[in-house]
Amino acid sequence: MPDSEADVHAARRLLPRDRLGRNYFKLFAASTISNLGDGIGAIAYPWLASALTRNPLLIALVAVVQRLPWLLFSLPAGVITDRQNRRSLMMVANMVRTVLTLGVAFLVVARDSSLPGVDILNDPDAELPTNLTLYIVVLVATLLLGTAEVLYDNAAQTFMPAIVHSDQLEKANGRLWSTEMVANTFAGPPFGAFLIAAAFALPFFVDAGTFAVSACLIALIPKSTTAPSPRASGSTKSSWRSELSEGVRWLWNHELLRPLAIILGLLNAIGALTGAVLILFAQEVLETSATEFALLTTGGAIGGLIGGWTASNVSRRIGSGPSLYVTLLGGAVTNFAIGSTNSWMFAWVMFAFSTFTGVLWNVITVSLRQTIIPDHLLGRVNSVYRFFAWGMMPVGSVLAGVVVLVGDAALSREMALRLPAFIGGGLHILLFVFAAPKLTTAKIEGARDAATEH
Repeated sequence: MPDSEADVHAARRLLPRDRLGRNYFKLFAASTISNLGDGIGAIAYPWLASALTRNPLLIALVAVVQRLPWLLFSLPAGVITDRQNRRSLMMVANMVRTVLTLGVAFLVVARDSSLPGVDILNDPDAELPTNLTLYIVVLVATLLLGTAEVLYDNAAQTFMPAIVHSDQLEKANGRLWSTEMVANTFAGPPFGAFLIAAAFALPFFVDAGTFAVSACLIALIPKSTTAPSPRASGSTKSSWRSELSEGVRWLWNHELLRPLAIILGLLNAIGALTGAVLILFAQEVLETSATEFALLTTGGAIGGLIGGWTASNVSRRIGSGPSLYVTLLGGAVTNFAIGSTNSWMFAWVMFAFSTFTGVLWNVITVSLRQTIIPDHLLGRVNSVYRFFAWGMMPVGSVLAGVVVLVGDAALSREMALRLPAFIGGGLHILLFVFAAPKLTTAKIEGARDAATEH
């Protein structure tokens, strides 16, 4: 169970104001290693799915199932995060992901003889039968992995203010995300492509190992850094429903976080619309091999690295509001550009810019939430926020599959695979028109000042 509130506040008073501290770098190392595994998985899972089926709706369904836990489990995860030891939750979630990923790895080994060669997947005319049994197992494993991810991510975001002083949050989040981005999209995918070339199952074994190492590193962080739960503060008889309702009411009554959550949900739905069938777009339109697809994702790593290290400076120079506008308008530009190109190298540049703007958004908005949400509500309000923000991703993923299927019947296959990007670009423009009056610098700074006063 969590430590007492007095103990946690006493520990927080000892946090360094001018540096990030040793506990931060333990979390930093754990996240970097697990994100290396995520980068390997970012190549391994789509490539495995494309070896099991060429149906765009079934490919999109993998992305739907991956994000479905954010719709179904994020609210309960918030209550769990505020009730339990957040450090322990992160360790358990990563150990669960270790076991699940090992299960997929051994199953792929058992079915390796039935999987097509890597080169066959680059042929848009190849007609491969759907390997239904393994496809269903991948769906179930993806759903369970996504559930563990929800718990881990919510606990990790809630954990950060306990190990970093509030003055250092933007810096801490920016450094963490930039390094995660390098591991996730720069180092991980090329390494994953190399592993796939060696053996289809090998990247899954390595992925499982990264989760296990990450759990061990989190175990090195002292338990006393964990934030208190409502029960530790005296609400010993509160029910799940009442605790969850408290978090929902707090967010819904906040004049900035409510629209911010809704806007991010729509933004993420658009991202899922364009990302769910990216593997087919890359293979059939950009004509990438596994290695080239891995290199394509490194553009995001470069943009994320730049964004993570410069986001706090950009926010100070042009203001928080205009910084968020860059993300919305930048999404329109990159979607139209990617939908129009045949060059994976040009798409690489667009991915770099898109990820730069995405990290800029995250550094500003997550640091804002960590600053203005009361600690005893942080897990629940974060989960409600992410319910809106991430719960829309399955909707976008389903829409992607439908758009490609309908486009394939009415237009050419190539144009059908380009349609999600064109639609995404138009939706970004509409979202900017809706969001701009609600996300001004004055409103963001006003919310910070109000939280400081209380």
